[in-house]
Amino acid sequence: METFNYSDLSKTDIARLVQRNVDPANEIRALVEDVIAHVKQHGDRALYDYTHKFDKVELTRLYLDKAELEEIASAVSEDQQEALQTAYANIYKFHKAQLKTEDKVETMPGVTCWRELRAIEKVGLYIPGGTAVLPSTFLMLGIPARIAGCSEIVVCSPPQKNGKVNAFIAYVALMLGVNRVYLVGGSQAIAAMAYGTETISRVDKIFGPGNQFVTKAKTIIQSTTSTAIDMPAGPSEVLVIADKTANPAYVAADLLAQAEHGIDSQSVLVCTSQEIADKTLGEVTKQLIVLPRAEIAKQALDNSYIIITGDLNEAMDFSNQYAPEHLILATESWKEITGKIINAGSVFLGNLTPESAGDYASGTNHTLPTSSYARAYSGVSVDSFVKKITFQYLTEEGIQNIGPSVEILAEMEGLHAHKNAVSVRMNK
Repeated sequence: METFNYSDLSKTDIARLVQRNVDPANEIRALVEDVIAHVKQHGDRALYDYTHKFDKVELTRLYLDKAELEEIASAVSEDQQEALQTAYANIYKFHKAQLKTEDKVETMPGVTCWRELRAIEKVGLYIPGGTAVLPSTFLMLGIPARIAGCSEIVVCSPPQKNGKVNAFIAYVALMLGVNRVYLVGGSQAIAAMAYGTETISRVDKIFGPGNQFVTKAKTIIQSTTSTAIDMPAGPSEVLVIADKTANPAYVAADLLAQAEHGIDSQSVLVCTSQEIADKTLGEVTKQLIVLPRAEIAKQALDNSYIIITGDLNEAMDFSNQYAPEHLILATESWKEITGKIINAGSVFLGNLTPESAGDYASGTNHTLPTSSYARAYSGVSVDSFVKKITFQYLTEEGIQNIGPSVEILAEMEGLHAHKNAVSVRMNK
């Protein structure tokens, strides 16, 4: 991990450091656009072809039904079931609290306005299954979708080499009441859910993280179809702010936890001294060699770096420019700087709060904006699966009170039919 002194960095240097997962030559876009066009034109046939090409699997059917999921899920042990059930309960409890009925507001006598929630009818959930299978992502997306009341949930996940899904994915599907999982991954899965095929239904909104190809497909789909997306959620990242009160072993473990996601993940350490950096790097070396995914983590760390700042305020300044998906405040002084957080997907406070807790079972959602999109996007929540529709009701008193202002405003804009729609009611 390369080390930089914050005081030595120019604005150009910082802009370069906080930029990630770019596609300057549009190579990824070109490949993804070709996949989308092929799926749109050839439907299921394209999905079979891409599964053979990218996943090296020959499928005879694009989905697993309930009976097949039950058979696969039987391999999940009791302690694994209990862990998944604990995660389910905590995630459900946290997200259920997000469903709130808003009060009606009388903006002036006789004029009442309010909002009501309506679930998005058809949603598509993309569950990654490349170098790591993520049943936790299935919980993070499926639970709020169920709480919101979405009437149709389409689930796509890449097939394993045996042409099925991982047992944990099957078990979570049954927990969520999902009776069919489509064996489709990559940008072709996003295209299938956006346009629909002979087998897969078109959805109104697509959710889920993925690699750069999946993320690019989502952004293209959002700009070229009527299908919405949750956010551009690409390769994962963490930024750890550490001072002299941090535990270097904990910090190293957090950096490695993120790095093992994939070679395009990024782990950034922002610390207040060279001593902390050196001790953390020593722990990284020690912990890395025993990891089963050490080679993946090592490549991700080669794409990562350390920033030395003068104090925690400078550290937070850099963090807000980076806008991390995950922000860990590895300091006993975290209460003094949380108010300065402007851009972050999810925040982990103090030395005993690992990002892994949020990834799996604390209750918060781990589907979060990456690549600086935390400047404008929130993570997935129940709100992501609903629409908020405004209502208004005018009484006779209300039309008389608000009418004159509306008439004047409509006349100011030269929209006389708008004025008349009020006038005819007032005159009556």
